[in-house]
Amino acid sequence: MSVFSSASLRSSVVSRLRAAGCVFAEDEARILLSAAASPADLAVMVRSRADGRPLEHVVGWAEFAGLRIAVDPGVFVPRRRSEFLAATAAALTTPGAVVLDLCCGSGALGAAVAAAAAHPVELYAADIDPGAVRCARRNLAGVGARVFEGDLFAAVPTELRGRVDVLIANVPYVPTGDLGLLPPEARLHEARPALDGGADGLDVLRRVMAEAPGWLAPGGSLLFETSERQAPTALAVTRAAGLTAAESWEEDLDATVVTAALR
Repeated sequence: MSVFSSASLRSSVVSRLRAAGCVFAEDEARILLSAAASPADLAVMVRSRADGRPLEHVVGWAEFAGLRIAVDPGVFVPRRRSEFLAATAAALTTPGAVVLDLCCGSGALGAAVAAAAAHPVELYAADIDPGAVRCARRNLAGVGARVFEGDLFAAVPTELRGRVDVLIANVPYVPTGDLGLLPPEARLHEARPALDGGADGLDVLRRVMAEAPGWLAPGGSLLFETSERQAPTALAVTRAAGLTAAESWEEDLDATVVTAALR
């Protein structure tokens, strides 16, 4: 019998995680036990998780929309609520659609859209964080995506201007003053630019909206995630940029997505 199938070892890991405040200790123990290569490796992983590192950074991957997404230390961990954004975007694709995942992080959204679309898409992604770009290139290699490093549209080839059918912009939207309220896992272990949305949380969205209409193809759509509290202002920002905008909400994931299009 493998040491990793030992009920006593599993119980020990669960107890350690619970003592550290891990709410889903049993699920996390299962993942750690499956990811560890040896008892010594497991001990290091459990200690790291108990010390507060995100589980995804400890094991090196996150589950997202049925996919295993590589997530290196310091890189933004894709949230389950964003599966609604991915599904909404995938439903808008057509055969050969040009899809741009802006602020792509690990590339989870682009990967999920490519997997969920009923047909091949032409996928591009960009992020300002070099670590995130490295992850995205690994995660998107199998779908032939091109991933760029840089600040918003400055990273994107100009040849895409006016050609983007589906633009996903999962911009940071936590107000600067609320960063201290985030769980320590996010606040201490994820890159601040992936979280900080400025004074009201919408600064990066405003920058995207200033340029987005020029990048969208006729009939193209722009989608982004926001909070329920910020949605009215986010809708106003979107409409001020000359786009139509509609809000949708998914109860199970408590996710709010705005879908916009050229008027």
